[in-house]
Amino acid sequence: MAQSVGIKDVARVAGVSVGTVSNVINRPDTVGPDTRARVLSAIDRLGYVRSESARQLRAGRSRIMGLLVLDMGNPFFVDVARGAERAAREAGLGVMVCNSAQSPGEEAEYLSLFAEQRVRGVLLTPADATGRNIAAFRRHDIPFVLVDRVAEGTTECSVSVDDVAGGTLAVRHLLDAGHRSIAYVSGPPGFNQVRDRRTGALAALAEAGLGPKALRELPTERLDVAAGRDAGARLLGLSDRPTAVFCANDLLALGVLQSLFAAGVPVPDDLALVGYDDIEFAAAAAVPLTSVRQPAATMGALAAGLLLEETGAGASAGAHEHRRVVLQPELVVRRSSLAAR
Repeated sequence: MAQSVGIKDVARVAGVSVGTVSNVINRPDTVGPDTRARVLSAIDRLGYVRSESARQLRAGRSRIMGLLVLDMGNPFFVDVARGAERAAREAGLGVMVCNSAQSPGEEAEYLSLFAEQRVRGVLLTPADATGRNIAAFRRHDIPFVLVDRVAEGTTECSVSVDDVAGGTLAVRHLLDAGHRSIAYVSGPPGFNQVRDRRTGALAALAEAGLGPKALRELPTERLDVAAGRDAGARLLGLSDRPTAVFCANDLLALGVLQSLFAAGVPVPDDLALVGYDDIEFAAAAAVPLTSVRQPAATMGALAAGLLLEETGAGASAGAHEHRRVVLQPELVVRRSSLAAR
């Protein structure tokens, strides 16, 4: 196995001190042109690459931002990561993206990894509803910003969407189409987003003079297509089947759509369907999916901007005040919910 080339090797080949090599790398203007050229030639010949991690530890400031999301299999979080990465790159930073897979245990492991790596800060969509992981991470004194989650009861920054308003938009749309019995495929009840979207759905029903019994909840253990297929099968087994379905995200809705399609139940003629997130696949589904759009890339970029501001990096560096940014959702109507009742 070839040995790595160190700064001492460069100094030996160039015939200079280690300090001179360091100056050429970090403060080239302090070194004469002939010496600088000799050192650069040695670096090129040996293929020397400086240890960025060692430099960061000496400086006490990492150039890496951590991003921990619930599910990288969900295009929504891919868009969040894309927005965060773009903002970080403009500030000269990189992003370490990790996936908790909706598991509090994996989330705790990745937060420990971020602490070990002494990242500049973390963008986090929590998987642990108890808040214990965040409490443990806070002891490391590493700044973090919550993404797709309101910072309730904490002083940290957060960037989220008004999910109560989003749930209201979805169910109000179904009510306007004439539906009076609606199922909510909800996902894990511990997630704030799931609860807030349900709250919005109930608010829309109350506006129409309907009580909570008009909303039939079908909880799932995960927020993915497989869980949606399972919920779709349970929906088909109901004797008093609702006429419309609102899903807590688009992956659940696509799974429900698969179950309905396999059973020969036409959408939207027999069952109207609305999702949430408006991922790219929503418009490309066999029956284009009505969905509540979240500005995912904007959320990622804004969250990264808050973290950069707090940690003193990039154009946004300066006085920082913790704040909660709440964006507004938008209903995108497509064929899956358009049949009149």
